[in-house]
Amino acid sequence: MLLIVIAFMGGLFTVLSPCILPVVPFVFARSDRPFATDRLPLLLGLAGAFALVTGLGAAGLSGAAQLSQYGRWISLALFALFGAALLFPSIATRLARPLSALAERFVTHSQDQRTTRRIGAAVLLGAATGLLWAPCAGPVLGLILTGAALHGATWQTGAALAAYALGAACSLAVVSVLGKRSLDLLKRSFSIGEGLRRALGALVLLTVAAIALGVDTQILAHVPGAPTNRIESQLVGLLESNDTVQKARPASHIMRVSLTASNADALPVQGRLPSLDGATTWLNSAPLSRDGLRGKVVVVNFWTYSCINCLRTLPYLKTWADRYRDDGLVVVGVHTPEFGFEHDTGNVRRALGDLKIHYPVAVDNDYRIWQAFGNQYWPAFYIVDAQGRIRYQHFGEGNYGEAERAIQQLLADNGRAMPADNPKPVLAGGAQAPADPSDIGSDETYVGYRQAQGFASPQPVQSGIAAVYTLPTQLAVNSWALAGQWNVGGEFAEPTAQHGRIAYRFHARDLHLVLAPAADDKPVRFRITLDGAPPGAAHGEDVASDGTGTVTSARLYQLVRQRGTVDDRTFEIEFLDPGAKVFSFTFG
Repeated sequence: MLLIVIAFMGGLFTVLSPCILPVVPFVFARSDRPFATDRLPLLLGLAGAFALVTGLGAAGLSGAAQLSQYGRWISLALFALFGAALLFPSIATRLARPLSALAERFVTHSQDQRTTRRIGAAVLLGAATGLLWAPCAGPVLGLILTGAALHGATWQTGAALAAYALGAACSLAVVSVLGKRSLDLLKRSFSIGEGLRRALGALVLLTVAAIALGVDTQILAHVPGAPTNRIESQLVGLLESNDTVQKARPASHIMRVSLTASNADALPVQGRLPSLDGATTWLNSAPLSRDGLRGKVVVVNFWTYSCINCLRTLPYLKTWADRYRDDGLVVVGVHTPEFGFEHDTGNVRRALGDLKIHYPVAVDNDYRIWQAFGNQYWPAFYIVDAQGRIRYQHFGEGNYGEAERAIQQLLADNGRAMPADNPKPVLAGGAQAPADPSDIGSDETYVGYRQAQGFASPQPVQSGIAAVYTLPTQLAVNSWALAGQWNVGGEFAEPTAQHGRIAYRFHARDLHLVLAPAADDKPVRFRITLDGAPPGAAHGEDVASDGTGTVTSARLYQLVRQRGTVDDRTFEIEFLDPGAKVFSFTFG
C-alpha cells in the first residue's frame, strides 16, 4: 500500500519536471471547457493511456514498444486536427464530426448525446496526450519499472503505475484550473476571446511539430533540472526505512547502505536460512544445502558480476572467506543475473576466474533462491549462525566493520577463539576500489529503452530498428545522446555501423560502462575522450591513456578514473567497429 501512495505522490511532483512541458499546451488548450465533461475526462484518458502502454512495456509484451510508437504518431495527427480546429473556425465543425462519431461508438446509451460526444472526445484527446507524455524516469517510476522487469507484471505494478499516472493527472488538473482562470481574466480584461483561441491553436500546432521533429527533446536537454528527483528520492527513502514493505521493494543497485536490520551488539534472530536447492548449477563447489551447512557460520551474498556496487564488496567477501575459513566460516555467492548475458554460465565462470573468486557460487538464473530469501537488492548479504538462523543482514555497500564483527561474534558463539585486536584493513584497486560518495552527482543510467532516462538526441528513439541519431549542441549534466546509426533495444543499444558514438555529461570520479562484444564474440575496438581530448591520467583500468580500448567480453568496463578535482565532464565513446552492445553507465 505504501508503494502505491508513494507512486501517487511521485506522479504529483512530475509537474515540477521540465519533461511535463510538452503536454501542457494540450491540457491548457482545453482550459476553457467545463471541468466535469471536458477537462476531467481528458485527464482520466491521459492517466489511463499512460498506465496501459507503460504497463504493457513493463510486462515485456511483444509489440508494446511498436504500439507506443504508432500511438504517438496517431496522437500527433489527432492533435494537429485539434489545433487546426482552434486556429480555423470555418473548418472546426467539419473536423469535429468524425471525432464525435467515434466517441458515440464508445458511449451509446447516454440520454444526453451532446454530453456523450463531449466526454468521448475529451477521453480520446486525453488518451492521445497520454501517448505523447514521456515522463522523467525518476526514482519512483524507476522503482516500479525495475520491479516489473525483475518479477513480472503483477497487480501491485499495475496499481502503482495507475497511481503514478493519476498523481500526474491531478497535478495537471491544477494547471488546467489555473489556465481557466487566466483565460477568463484575459477575456474579461481585453475582450480577446477569438484571438486567444486562435493563439492556442497555433501553440498546439507548434507543439505537435516540435514533438514530431524531436525538438522538444533537444530543448529539454538544456533546461536546468528541477528538484523532482531529490523529492522522489526522499519518498523512496520511506520505503527503505519501512520494514513492512521491504519484501515488496523492487531490486536495485545500492551504493550506500539502505537498510541495516540489526547491529553487531544485539544480533537478533531474523529468520531461518531458506533452501538453496533453487540453484541451476554450482561453481567452485559441489551443490551445498541448508542441512549440509549446519554447524557453520555462513555469509550468503547476492550479487551479479556486471554490477559495480557488487564488485566493490568482493574484496571484503574474499578476505572474510580466507581469513575465517579455518574457523568455520563459509561464504556463498548467489549470482542472480540482471542482464541477459549474465544468464550464460560460461560468462559467470569466466568472471569468477577474472575476479579471483574461489568460494562457492550458486547460479540463480531462475531467481528461486532470490525469491526464497525475499531479497530485493544487489548487493545484499545475510549472515547465518551455526544453527541455521539469520542473525544479520545488510543491503548495499558499506558497514563492513560491523559485518565482520557480526561474523566474529557468531564464530565465537560457535566455540572459536577470535583475535582481540582489529583485523588488517582490506585493500582494493581498480573498479573494486571504494567509491567517492562525497562527490557523485550522476546515477546509474540504462541505455535500453525500457529503463532509459536522460536521453537528449534531437531524434526520438526508434525502438528495435536501425536509425540515425545526432548529438545536441550542448548536453546538460546527466544527459546523454547517441550519434551515428544505432539499434536501440529494450536492454541495450547497438551501433550498426562503424563510428557509432555515445556522449554523456557526468559528475563523478569514476565512469563505468557495461559492454558486450558483437554477436559472434568478435572484439570491438573503441576510443574515448573527456571534454574532447584523450583521458590521459584520468583513464580507467580498461582503457589506455590515449583513450583506446577493446570490448572482448560481456562485463563492466572502467573507462574513467579521475585523479584530481572532480568536475562536470563530457565523456564520449566512439566504437570503431559495429556490433558492440551498450547496457548501462555507472559511477563511483
